[in-house]
Amino acid sequence: MRVFFAGTPSIAVPALELLSRDHQVVGVLTNPDRGCGRGQEIACCPIKLEADDLGLTTFQPETLDEEFINSVKALKPDILAVVAFGKIFKKDFIDIFPHGGLNVHPSLLPKYRGASPIQSAMLSGDSETGVSIQRLAPKMDSGAILKQERYVYRGDETGDSLTVYFAERGAELLSQVITEIENGTAVETEQDDNDATYCSYINKTDGNINWQDSAAAIERRMRAFTPWPGIYTFFGDKKLNILEATVYNSENDSAETGTPGKVVGIDRNNGILVQTGEGILAVQKLQLQSKKALDWKSFVNGVKDFADAELGG
Repeated sequence: MRVFFAGTPSIAVPALELLSRDHQVVGVLTNPDRGCGRGQEIACCPIKLEADDLGLTTFQPETLDEEFINSVKALKPDILAVVAFGKIFKKDFIDIFPHGGLNVHPSLLPKYRGASPIQSAMLSGDSETGVSIQRLAPKMDSGAILKQERYVYRGDETGDSLTVYFAERGAELLSQVITEIENGTAVETEQDDNDATYCSYINKTDGNINWQDSAAAIERRMRAFTPWPGIYTFFGDKKLNILEATVYNSENDSAETGTPGKVVGIDRNNGILVQTGEGILAVQKLQLQSKKALDWKSFVNGVKDFADAELGG
């Protein structure tokens, strides 16, 4: 099968690697190189670097204009494979490919259509999530599903660890589906729009802790937003990043309670105890604005008046 691939970030790299082994990748579409850092030095995106290593022809147009479309047609591709390209393709572009287009989406569609499915499923406290291989469609993440695999949470996952997992597993499922389409054995199931839920882009301010939330919800937010944007609160007028924390389970239920956001004690085995809207969050690692990250013991020893602080501002 002659595959034309579209993707940009590192999550798409495993798929490009695997498809280049299992099938014939005739071209790669990725976003133009952009300036990054204070000096705005031009940097290639991960897919461009990987395509170069594999010796594949790469396209980085600012717009999918007629010249680009004609170049793709000349490659005579059979199918379009998309992983985290970040743009919705118009029907006239998808129609170039006799077998249409496929997309990897890290959720159990039709749940969590949109830009942040991994984080959104974790934030919701779902017991499971998954990855779907779907048909490209004009409406975002609404295409028929060709393969879907469930993942049951263990409770220690982070946004980063699941991104890595779904990048690898999604690549394997995508390659399998392309083989099934080539063999004529693929089965497609239409999504039910009535069951659809949606998620949006994550902003840096989404990491601001609402201490009225439960300790479990805050702990899930911390894991979902690892490595970015992380979670934070305020100690006085200074930003305080919470880097490691767990839901506190007191053996004797004698932990002091207070208003949400109040530091209510220290547990020598679990760290700094902070009251939430439901339960107590035990903080083990944190970082005050303009300071280095510290374990809780070093932090308490170095920051005055923290033992009875009111966090949140």
